[in-house]
Amino acid sequence: QVQLVESGGGSVQAGGSLRLSCAASENTYTGRRMAWFRQAPGRDREGVAVIDGTTGNTAYATSVKDRFTISRDNAKNTLYLQMNSLKPEDTAMYYCAAAARFRPISWVDSKAYDYWGQGTRVTVSS
Repeated sequence: QVQLVESGGGSVQAGGSLRLSCAASENTYTGRRMAWFRQAPGRDREGVAVIDGTTGNTAYATSVKDRFTISRDNAKNTLYLQMNSLKPEDTAMYYCAAAARFRPISWVDSKAYDYWGQGTRVTVSS
């Protein structure tokens, strides 16, 4: 069972930056998708960014494109999310997710992933 542990959340003012980290207990999923999702109070969980373990290709939600950057360090079994120019609407619990195998469904679909972290809270004040 792969365990994912997020860190790096906190409270910042609008325009600030945070870097989230997601440490994995093992690297058996190295060649698969890893992603960040977020869930704001009263809203559905939404995909924020994804990275392919083999190609390194990335994709982002429109709302965070050009502000957030996803990356991974396979040697450290760690996924990152650099968040710049933060807005109050970015306030949410952020989760990392990892796929044990490829599924031919959209990366924003939570069913594409097998393992989830417990989340780290991000609060952006205006």
